[in-house]
Amino acid sequence: MTQRIREILDGYAGENPGVLTNLSRLLNHGRLGGTGRLLILPVDQGFEHGPARSFAPNPPAYDPRYHFQLAIEAGCNAYAAPLGFLQAGAAEFAGQIPLILKLNSHDILQSERDPLGAQTASVADALQLGCVGVGYTIYPGSSERRLQYEQLREIVYAAKAVGLVVVVWSYARGSELSKAGETALDVIAYAAHIAAELGAHIIKVKLPTENIELAENKKIYDEQPIPRAAPAERVRHVIQATFNGRRIVIFSGGERVDDAALLAEARAIRAGGGFGSIIGRNAFQRDKAAALKLLGQLMEIYQ
Repeated sequence: MTQRIREILDGYAGENPGVLTNLSRLLNHGRLGGTGRLLILPVDQGFEHGPARSFAPNPPAYDPRYHFQLAIEAGCNAYAAPLGFLQAGAAEFAGQIPLILKLNSHDILQSERDPLGAQTASVADALQLGCVGVGYTIYPGSSERRLQYEQLREIVYAAKAVGLVVVVWSYARGSELSKAGETALDVIAYAAHIAAELGAHIIKVKLPTENIELAENKKIYDEQPIPRAAPAERVRHVIQATFNGRRIVIFSGGERVDDAALLAEARAIRAGGGFGSIIGRNAFQRDKAAALKLLGQLMEIYQ
């Protein structure tokens, strides 16, 4: 147990021993174990975007077992996926990597302007699969957000009662937000704060831009000393918004980009005090050799 991990766990001092143990397992596993940084492989895109859009660029990725192997060989801290993908490999790879069960998903067969995911798995499923935690997506800004917050409240209560870590994907999206507003600094910081208030142990958000979306916030961000010109400054503000660094915040990789762009993002996350990345398409849409190389470079940055 390194001093850095002890410092992070101090932020969760009110949690039960089971939660603290599973947080420790995440933070101490893989190549980044003990550093206080995380690199997680999430593969929920088959449900979220469709199998061809997700896996056709690298056909071996249609096989759920491929992702277990990729996460293990790369030395990731954890692997996160919906129920079906985890059930397809949890027994074969039991104990080799911490697992996070994604409890809700949504499809793209209707408009996404005000998305609402369906709960597709349970805390009991996570326990049966040997997971260290559960994941849940909320969409601050959606007209359905109140229902999502209430569902998450029940999941947080049930998960913490049995010692599971709660990871919240907090993606601002909705008909009242502009497309640019979905990644605006004020919106991302707000979405991260909402997840923390709802009881998340680990919060996943997108990297913010310099844009300020809400009219009521523009004056505050202009008048107060909130630096936002550089990516690292924006990361630092999101960390500040999540209990001043007392909650783990990781940043999504998003759509596939070239290696240089992704590595630059990781440097900004590190410089801004972020806890790491959760990289899906940018890993599994490359062939395995390229993915392992890229994930290794990201871990070197975070180390």
